[in-house]
Amino acid sequence: MASLEDIGVSALINLIGAFAFLLAFAFLRLQPVNDRVYFPKWYINGARSSPRHRGNFVGKFVNLNFATYLTFLNWMPQAMKMKESEIIEHAGLDSAVFLRIYILGLKIFGPITIVALLILVPVNVSGGTLFFLSKELVVSNIDKLSISNIQPKSLKFFAHISMMYLFTSWICYMLYKEYDMVASMRLKFLASKSRRAEQFTVLARNVPHVSGRSVSDSVDSFFKKNHPDHYLSHQVVYNANKFGRLVRRRHRLQNWLDYNQLKYERNPEKRPTMKTGFLGLWGKKVDSVEYYKQQIKEFDERLTMERQKVLKDPKCIMPAAFVSFNTRWGAAVCAQTHQSKNPTLWLTKWAPEPRDVYWKNLAIPFVSLSIRKLVISLLLFALVFFYLIPIAFVQSLANLEGLERVAPFLRPVVELSFIKSFLQGFLPGFALKFFLYILPSVLMVMSKIEGHVAFSVLERRTAAKYYYFMLVNVFLGSIVAGTAFEQLDSFLHQSPTEIPRTIGVSIPMKATFFITYIMVDGWAGIAAEILRLKPLVIYHLKNMFIVKTERDREKAMDPGSVDFPETIPSLQLYFLMGIVYAVITPILLPFILVFFAFAYFVYRHQIINVYNQQYESAAAFWPHVHTRIIASLLISQLLLLGLLGTKKAANSTPLLVALPILTLTFHKYCKNRFEPAFREYPLEEAMEKDTQDKASESEINLKAFLADAYLHPIFRSFEEVELVEVRVEKSPPDTPSQLASEPVSPSRSRSRSRSPSPSPPHHLDQEEQEESVTVQHYEVGPPANVYHYGYEHHENIFHYNMDQYNETQHNVENYNMDHSYYRY
Repeated sequence: MASLEDIGVSALINLIGAFAFLLAFAFLRLQPVNDRVYFPKWYINGARSSPRHRGNFVGKFVNLNFATYLTFLNWMPQAMKMKESEIIEHAGLDSAVFLRIYILGLKIFGPITIVALLILVPVNVSGGTLFFLSKELVVSNIDKLSISNIQPKSLKFFAHISMMYLFTSWICYMLYKEYDMVASMRLKFLASKSRRAEQFTVLARNVPHVSGRSVSDSVDSFFKKNHPDHYLSHQVVYNANKFGRLVRRRHRLQNWLDYNQLKYERNPEKRPTMKTGFLGLWGKKVDSVEYYKQQIKEFDERLTMERQKVLKDPKCIMPAAFVSFNTRWGAAVCAQTHQSKNPTLWLTKWAPEPRDVYWKNLAIPFVSLSIRKLVISLLLFALVFFYLIPIAFVQSLANLEGLERVAPFLRPVVELSFIKSFLQGFLPGFALKFFLYILPSVLMVMSKIEGHVAFSVLERRTAAKYYYFMLVNVFLGSIVAGTAFEQLDSFLHQSPTEIPRTIGVSIPMKATFFITYIMVDGWAGIAAEILRLKPLVIYHLKNMFIVKTERDREKAMDPGSVDFPETIPSLQLYFLMGIVYAVITPILLPFILVFFAFAYFVYRHQIINVYNQQYESAAAFWPHVHTRIIASLLISQLLLLGLLGTKKAANSTPLLVALPILTLTFHKYCKNRFEPAFREYPLEEAMEKDTQDKASESEINLKAFLADAYLHPIFRSFEEVELVEVRVEKSPPDTPSQLASEPVSPSRSRSRSRSPSPSPPHHLDQEEQEESVTVQHYEVGPPANVYHYGYEHHENIFHYNMDQYNETQHNVENYNMDHSYYRY
């Protein structure tokens, strides 16, 4: 068991590690060669350009302005300058509410820490029980600050019960205020948003098969009949997963062609060549440009055949469709009501926003979803218990004294002062962090197998699995396994009737292990987050070996996003540890406070400068955060109830029985009061927004607005002019008034109204664009200019918003189209 000296060694190691990470970050962020790694958000918004375009050769890689090194810590005050409203505009409501979780932790644990240290610690120290049990149990000087030091049947337990009531009341009060605030922010955010496709669209699944009718005809007929006044249009869902894999391979070929063309442009005297064998090591030597042109031509023919197969094969059309309505009110009524007397057919729910759709899972038959969820539940159950093995190993490292009593031959090694402090103070927390490293990725794969159709839902389900895993393994598993290893000698030599007393005394003493975990994960781990060592290394490796064009460099930048599946469950674990040990071992609370404060600074900086969220759910995750903090309260109350039972406090224990009941009543009230704002869209709000639209934009063509919002990616992947007839009508603005009215992509419009990029600032480089009317292919990407694109197939015309990209050789032009943003 870790002693005060071991905790000091761990704190020193982690503080040195955290400071080293921060120092490295402060130095690396100033180097021009790393600018895209530490400020990618501003590049995406168009508010920053690379500093490597200016200066001498050395200045392209190293910052030669030595004055900037004197202010290497200015990132912390810069991170605090942006107001919450500006963060919402800059990064979205999800990011702003995520930061509020850290503020909530500070608001909850700040007062609790002060009260617990001033009242409960003196009460615990005065107990003196562990002095008499030190010969029977493994104890340390830190354990004398816990409730385990109170003698059985003592009246001092009334102090702990009173504090539990006080802490519960304070936590519930703060939760109520925060739930109210977040619900209001969500409704205000939704009301302030401009017209969005998901406000008018519903996802209909399990469309019944009707003999002689296609899925499209069935959807059209059903909604015209049951929603005649509000139904507008629909888009059926295709199973085009194989086609998508082919498109990605085609993009890789195009990248190689672009690379060789640029290489030839730089050195026209020498044509680039390659060998056609494995990895270009052997085989026939050919002209690289002509080789990749021929490869792309053959691949385009294959892609066209595959696409025609998908469009014509009824088996590739899934019994699902995105159904659009002419009003928000009509969409809300459809999404929030049953559509059929058979509750298993015509299942409707709000469509995710276009960026949020996980297209692969739309191809999963609805009937298989229940089976998939059952199988994944069984696998999760097995995985949780499989991980008890490494958890037990970690606890064996944390409790060397217990092992020494059973295996004395280990004593000469572990009794060395530094080795013992390292093994007990640092290694357990590090080992636990290591075993948990790959777990979120595994759980994400399991969530995808379950069949969820939105990235936001996938991340929330993964977060739920990770939380249950952390609760069972990291918290309860560490307590049970740790207690068993600590008191192994006692268990083997005492009567069964004494085991409950031993467990009751030992559980509070596990706080020492969680303190080491907090320092490893919450101090050094958070400092490593801001350093971004992994993205930094990957970015430079890609620049060296993979990046061939400027487009590749932008892809290599990879800003990432807030990792909700991992960070939110970890946050909830910190809430759990703080709430549980606030009464029984208050010495843990200052370490929790340091974590919340430090993590708030770091994630605020990352959200402003680095992360680029893939989707916006308008804080849909908050009910889960609230519920799991309530669960932490219930666990702490039940744990204290059982602990007092082992202490034979029969007079005081019944006073705690009412507390879980009151907590559950509070949770039910909050659920009924606030959760509907996160589950449903109020019809009153929908009607009000529709009325405002009619008054301000009465001439809007809503059908054209929604026409391409939920087009399957099969229509957006590539086009070959030799195989499919393509028309491009370019309508550039001729007058300043037309230019003013031209639609602007969301990312660019936001960047014009936001605060400038953090120092060092850079000016945007202007790029010239060339016109062309011949299109060979295009790729998915962020929009800049808007084009009217017509694709003729089966007598239908599909309209696309297109963007122009720089013209390349041989009359080829790339067009970027964003599947995330649409012209509204």
